[in-house]
Amino acid sequence: MGRLRLYMRLVRLCGVIAIGLSFASALKLQALVGLRPSQATRHGLCRWFLARLAAALPYEVRLSGTRPDQPMLWLANHLSWTDIALLGMLQPMAFLAKSEVRQWPLFGWLAAEAGTQFIRRGSGDSSTLNQLLSAELQQGRNLLIFPEGTTTDGTTLRTFHSRLLACAIETGTPIQPVAIRYLRDGGADPVAPFIGDDDLLSHLFRLLAADVAVVEIQLLQPIDSRGMERNRLARSCHTAIAEALYGAAAPVPVAA
Repeated sequence: MGRLRLYMRLVRLCGVIAIGLSFASALKLQALVGLRPSQATRHGLCRWFLARLAAALPYEVRLSGTRPDQPMLWLANHLSWTDIALLGMLQPMAFLAKSEVRQWPLFGWLAAEAGTQFIRRGSGDSSTLNQLLSAELQQGRNLLIFPEGTTTDGTTLRTFHSRLLACAIETGTPIQPVAIRYLRDGGADPVAPFIGDDDLLSHLFRLLAADVAVVEIQLLQPIDSRGMERNRLARSCHTAIAEALYGAAAPVPVAA
């Protein structure tokens, strides 16, 4: 029964990916003949695809809070590649991802075609990155970042990199903090985290073979970034998410 369930989920997921590939290929062909679709169109298609991808994953989604009615910098804790699908289905948005994602089979190409900005860890080019992120926000687009800079197992909240929040301050964009938590059998889900030396395909097969788990997505009170100093803003965001996840927030240093 478990093997049949895995095969059925794989078939459904492959169907969703095939649709995504056809969309991305069509956009690529249009660009080659000089017909460049707008970013709004790309982000709208991306949201549609991510909603189907999220529905193909073995999760029961429990969403709380109010979806913002204006463009914001979405900022969330990070446990897995599935965070992108689960959050990206909520609003049309652009994404910031580590450069390794670009090399993932199929998903990397789809992410690039959706307009994802890729960042090399340790590159040190903060000014260029800030310009790219600010350009997205200045166009009135939602942008999703993971300020921890990497995934965790969900038991702790790592330091937030305050340099990633400079774009919000400079453009006067409010921040939408998001707390995401995966639960299985009443406790933290050991299957969901995508950490360490894990590879995408192995993690995907473990996930599809597992029972349905719960993912809680809390859209927290937006934070006004105007006139804020970036370290203070990072601490405010960290505190909000930590309190939502664990009930209390211990002081945590903020990386530049």
